[in-house]
Amino acid sequence: MSTRNWHYYLIENSLSQLYTGITTDVERRFAEHQANGAKTARSLRGKGPLILRHHSHAGDHSNALKLERRIKRLSRAHKLALIAGSISIEQLWPELTP
Repeated sequence: MSTRNWHYYLIENSLSQLYTGITTDVERRFAEHQANGAKTARSLRGKGPLILRHHSHAGDHSNALKLERRIKRLSRAHKLALIAGSISIEQLWPELTP
């Protein structure tokens, strides 16, 4: 059985709120969010335009879920630092580095 490559991503909405998610295809998932349809995350509906601020490889599905949960718990300042590249997943959680 092959394992898919998962990615985490951060999207900023028109209210400057940051949304974190995981996917196997960042471009497809971002397009689904932008479409504002049934596959759009509820917290993003009606809050466009959306900007894909950051995405990176997360390893397998299990690792991606762990990263998503931890990133969602970060403060806004830490998320912005992650986006800016001044901190990395490796620095925050070396055990979750894909």
